[in-house]
Amino acid sequence: MSGVTQADHQIEIETSGKGFVEITHLLKRWLGEIGAEAGLLTAFIRHTSASLIIQENADPNVRVDLLDALEIFAPEDRPYAHSEEGPDDMPSHIKSMINAVSLNIPVTGGAMTLGTWQGVYVLEHRARPHRRKIALSFIGRVAGA
Repeated sequence: MSGVTQADHQIEIETSGKGFVEITHLLKRWLGEIGAEAGLLTAFIRHTSASLIIQENADPNVRVDLLDALEIFAPEDRPYAHSEEGPDDMPSHIKSMINAVSLNIPVTGGAMTLGTWQGVYVLEHRARPHRRKIALSFIGRVAGA
């Protein structure tokens, strides 16, 4: 297929502990910088205690309820065999296993084809702040190629 380009990039996100950090704007910016027109954006978080998710970005109460649900699913107060790194570590691994560590997002007309109320987030599962690395890859048509 002629006119197909591949581009790679890495971004780093500072988290402030458990919770959501929206990165939609960073992905949009990078796609704009490379002139992405149509193709596929892949994002991969290089950690086992944080996730990448696409979720509602309009009502912040959705994110509150999602965090509550994850705490019910993988509570910190149960005895885990893997406990050397603190009470939040093993639950964080479980939460990242049930969420995504990579996302594939179609790009059409120079923009991610997200729904009206969707945003892309890093979901930090650990209690303390972390610096999270996300590998980005775009394959598709870019302006001028």
